[in-house]
Amino acid sequence: MILTTQSRGVCRHPTGVAVIAAVLVGALAGCAPDGDAGLSARVDAVFADYASADGPGCSLGVIRDGRLVHAAGYGTANLDHGIPNGPETIYRIASVSKQFTAGAVALLALRGEVDLDAPVQRYVPEFPDYADSPTVRHLIHHTSGVRDYLGLFTLAGNRSEDFITNQDILDAIHRQRELNFPPGSEYLYSNSGYVLLAEIVAEVSGQSLREFARTEFFDPLGMPRTHFHDDHNEVVPGRATGYSPTDDGFRINMTTLDVVGDGGIYTSVEEWPAWDRNLTEGTVGGPEWVALMHERGVLTSGDTIPYAFGLSHGEHRGLATVGHSGSWVGYRTGMSRYPDAGYSFVALCNRSRSDPMSLIASTAEIYLEDAMAPPEDVAEGEDEEAAEEEAAGEAPPDHDVPNRARYAGSFYSPELHATYRIVEEGASGLMLHVGRRDPVALVAEADGQLTTEDGPTLRFSELVGGRYEALMVDAGRVRNLRFARTEG
Repeated sequence: MILTTQSRGVCRHPTGVAVIAAVLVGALAGCAPDGDAGLSARVDAVFADYASADGPGCSLGVIRDGRLVHAAGYGTANLDHGIPNGPETIYRIASVSKQFTAGAVALLALRGEVDLDAPVQRYVPEFPDYADSPTVRHLIHHTSGVRDYLGLFTLAGNRSEDFITNQDILDAIHRQRELNFPPGSEYLYSNSGYVLLAEIVAEVSGQSLREFARTEFFDPLGMPRTHFHDDHNEVVPGRATGYSPTDDGFRINMTTLDVVGDGGIYTSVEEWPAWDRNLTEGTVGGPEWVALMHERGVLTSGDTIPYAFGLSHGEHRGLATVGHSGSWVGYRTGMSRYPDAGYSFVALCNRSRSDPMSLIASTAEIYLEDAMAPPEDVAEGEDEEAAEEEAAGEAPPDHDVPNRARYAGSFYSPELHATYRIVEEGASGLMLHVGRRDPVALVAEADGQLTTEDGPTLRFSELVGGRYEALMVDAGRVRNLRFARTEG
């Protein structure tokens, strides 16, 4: 028999009465959704891979009309002490936090204290003076073109475990002399935009984002344990430790990052319904705030994008959804609302390599199957076979880069404040050395263009005396980062 939860399961019915589930085979199982044990067993089956007491897992919440009707914990919150996950367990929710930051800005905008269409420099004077300046609204909808700071720090040779301060991040953003694209012309997710939004909240309100969110949202809504975590050394009672799988078990995977805005919220399944209700009822902010939170971005082309205020509009088997996912160190999180059906789902996990959005989509299908369109028919294995055929037709990467001397040497980027050393290393070809990261082999994509197997693309130019004098780096959420040869 699969032990589906290794913790307490709590159902909150419309009466508000908490019902504690019975003990099953030495484990405490989740309570039946809406009182239906058959549904409960189907939900437990969705989370079966996360139910072992020997590994981290998830907490699940199902919300109907703003009330928690099913909650369960799976797996272990702390492997050192064998503490189980439950509805009361506190998780770092990563980018799911963005809706709280956007909600704070929306509140200030409705009060007339922030102009969403004002340039960022009005509130953050240190922000670069671009010819075409992004606005606050551009930051909210990820249409600003501002380079993502996580990408910048990775490209600079930092590791996820390295200590980076809030000022380090702001300095990196302010050093940039170019945007990824003209503001408003594209959608490209950028954590930098939400760090800047946190600065705007602090500048306008005179409070840190943490304090503003507490006084304006969490206290009025009755969410006493939910907070922006701006001190990684702070003790959080009931917190789940983040973990990543290894070949022989799990390894703790936490962060020293104190910056908030793009992430940083700690909360629980038990407290989430209060926020979910506010997204419908506007207890804080009113109906104007609710409408603004769901307002999608519009590109300069006139096209409307799915992303609103830290929330993304979507569709699942014919039903409209509004949600967001989160991923940071050992935490994976997701929330999805089905407003027309009156249901919401939230899954908070303390195991990387988990997919909460898929888990809650499967849970939603259990609850809402009668209201959903039939699933699309996809031939089993079709996608995998196509991918295998495509891969079979590709030439293997060429590590033996021709004309190595053209590339070898050191290149510096003032925007990144980092040096790339490209070194000839015998049979290994060319190796890229940067910061504290391990050297990686460079692969030839084309003449004057190199890449790593899972990293950035380096485009070289200005061939002088048989050597390239400049290069440009592209890496996902960072484009056109310029380097110039310094030596070698």
